[in-house]
Amino acid sequence: MYEYIEGKIAELTPASVVIDNQGIGFFISISLNTYSALSGKDQAVVFIHQVIREDTNMLFGFYNKGEREIFRQLISVSGIGANTARMMLSSLSPSEITEAILTGNVKVLNSVKGIGAKTAQRVIVDLKDKVGKSEISDDFLRSQSNTNHEEALSALVMLGFAKNTVDKVLDKILSANPKAEVEELVKQALKSF
Repeated sequence: MYEYIEGKIAELTPASVVIDNQGIGFFISISLNTYSALSGKDQAVVFIHQVIREDTNMLFGFYNKGEREIFRQLISVSGIGANTARMMLSSLSPSEITEAILTGNVKVLNSVKGIGAKTAQRVIVDLKDKVGKSEISDDFLRSQSNTNHEEALSALVMLGFAKNTVDKVLDKILSANPKAEVEELVKQALKSF
């Protein structure tokens, strides 16, 4: 129902924020990531996810849409409610959760209080395809491929190849396979020279 609430920060704790919007104070539950982003600010825009059940009507707030998207994906998994998802986002950053899901790292998700091994595995199985299509995973893959690109570039330049030529070849390889590891990049680049 609500997309975001913008206003003055009337009260801020690690678990909640009260946003004053034209004299109405909205109590919004937040993660530690959002708390860190809002700390020291007077004004804020908080992206909202509303949870309505017969016994409650709660607002969960996020500093950006990426964090809210991960939250929504987490609560779509059987056995994970809004408070558990908020706990996960307080323990891990959205990019750490995305990375754990994409790489199938049960141990990272299991490190969150209240998340057992079975729940962590269910999160990975249920969200691997969904998270792979979101903006935040694109950012993660881009930064990952950027790091791999730089390492492969450095290795090939040390072997005596011209930087400009290597750069173009690596870009071509990464556009075809964005998840290519450093070793694979170097091998494919050497084959194309």
